[in-house]
Amino acid sequence: MRVKAREFRPRKGTVTHRIVQPWEPLRHTTVNSPFHDRWGYLVGDHDGLSRLAALFSFAAFSRHTLVHVPLRTSLPRAFAPGTPVDLVLAHRATGGLRPSAWPALRARLRAGRPLTVRTDERRTADRAAVWNAARERRDRQRRRWSEAERIRPVVHARTLFLFGGRDVFCAAAEEFSTAAGHGPHQRRALQGHDALLASLTPYFDQCSAGPDGTELDIGFQAHPPLHRFRPPAPPASRRPPRAASP
Repeated sequence: MRVKAREFRPRKGTVTHRIVQPWEPLRHTTVNSPFHDRWGYLVGDHDGLSRLAALFSFAAFSRHTLVHVPLRTSLPRAFAPGTPVDLVLAHRATGGLRPSAWPALRARLRAGRPLTVRTDERRTADRAAVWNAARERRDRQRRRWSEAERIRPVVHARTLFLFGGRDVFCAAAEEFSTAAGHGPHQRRALQGHDALLASLTPYFDQCSAGPDGTELDIGFQAHPPLHRFRPPAPPASRRPPRAASP
């Protein structure tokens, strides 16, 4: 998949950061802080969820890049209550970003250069399968994950930071692909209702997940005007072969 984006290279002290944003804002996608009542909800249309899947995949294989998705100014959605926040994806292993330093970096994102982000869906699915297989083994053996193998969510300056690694970001990308693919087929989509289809909660680290921890679910909601929304048609049935001419 290809996603148009813009690239920034702001400096802070002696360090130059590479920050990538989607070129067009995800106007019909929004997320509220998951630390509000311990539950967050990211809801978007097909375009927004598809591009988030691609951006998670891109972040998975870009260890030294920060992916910034501005969502605070998206159109408000009734099914994502609470404080709207932006989204930043960063690798935990690099340690290149402190949330407290983000407001100063964000203020310098003025002029970026055009960039085309390309993702490999097969490679993403393969790494996601590796992570999910490891999760199943750990669940059977009742072994705990190391912190580096899961996503650590942090909220600061109206921004949700998701710190993770390659395989867990790929697994998260598959969740967004699932929501984007199945969302338009939901029966109540034509009436504008949201549909809960996926979740990032299983990918959060042990200190954030669990029955008393932070949850972040993913939903689909067609954007208005609804009379323009048309769910995908079912695949055409194969026609029987024509009889041979006498």
